[in-house]
Amino acid sequence: MSSKRDYYEILGVQKAAGKEEIKSAYRKLALQYHPDRNKDKAAEGKFKEISEAYAVLSDDDKRKRYDTYGHVGQEEAFRGSEANFNEVFRDMGFGGFREIFQQIFGGGRGDFFEGDDLFGFGSRRKGRDIIYDMELTLADVLTGRKEEVDVPRMGRCDVCSGTGAAPGTKARKCTVCDGQGQTKRVYSQNRFSTFVTTEPCKTCQGRGQIIERPCGNCRGAGRAKQVKKIKLEIPPGVEEGMAFQLRGEGELSDSGIPGDLVVRLRVKPDPKFERLEDGHLLYNLEVKFTDLALGAEIRVPTIEGQEKIKITQGTAANALLKVKGKGLPRYGSSGRGDQLVRITVRVPGRLTERQKSLLRDLDKELEDY
Repeated sequence: MSSKRDYYEILGVQKAAGKEEIKSAYRKLALQYHPDRNKDKAAEGKFKEISEAYAVLSDDDKRKRYDTYGHVGQEEAFRGSEANFNEVFRDMGFGGFREIFQQIFGGGRGDFFEGDDLFGFGSRRKGRDIIYDMELTLADVLTGRKEEVDVPRMGRCDVCSGTGAAPGTKARKCTVCDGQGQTKRVYSQNRFSTFVTTEPCKTCQGRGQIIERPCGNCRGAGRAKQVKKIKLEIPPGVEEGMAFQLRGEGELSDSGIPGDLVVRLRVKPDPKFERLEDGHLLYNLEVKFTDLALGAEIRVPTIEGQEKIKITQGTAANALLKVKGKGLPRYGSSGRGDQLVRITVRVPGRLTERQKSLLRDLDKELEDY
């Protein structure tokens, strides 16, 4: 699971904060940590952190996904966020989003981007993430689950091995961008600052190569539809709504960088057991009135089989009895929860005259009890 800090905490806002409050919080922090103003060594890292938080929380779709699944799938937090930043940066007198980040972080390269152009300015675009929903039972939660699944996706073309060129031919290097897939443009914003921007090469569409004879299978894209078998290993104790990320198992982009596979977990409701917090399970046991009055030993189902419980004489209706250690594993920690057995009383709907007479006699004897 992700070790990143909560985006709302980073910006110092509540989860219910509106867009203007989020923008105001980011503007204040950006002024404080912008590397042009703050020369502290930690400023760039802090500026990266608050900018990533703002990129997600200022976008309705990204924010909704973050609120539901957390940091999973947010590696492309900045993609498509230019409009959200432009207004903030220009209000502060720093220029546009693209210019600021390329000036500070080298146009999509270096430590900030970990080698990928997450802003989408250059040609190194990450492929689309694939969401795979996996349904589990409580038995799966107890033991974990290993399964090989078929995942449809766009992958590397088997015919041309991803080159995009017809078998027996080769692509040639684009002379316009010298095989870099992007071209640079240098301009001055004012007499004190010069900016270098990059954009995908229009001649080769950002690939760095010219394909004269495209592959007939993928039509020069280097990618084709395929179904890949992927082994999933779900640990014990997982909960409804959790998501796991398999890096590089998503769709391949046109620049050859794969997205990720996000496995979302759904736990089916169980007809016998209700799942409680901390690994506990609840089972409703219906007994006769005489079992409570006289005491009894009864076998009850658990997630692993039958267990005997003792109902002591005088046990009250709705009492909770405990079968220790017969709940579910606790995800991320040792130990298991307990199974709680809630006692309910079965009241007969039809009685014979003799049964009614016996109950009336008992009722009289218990009047002063």
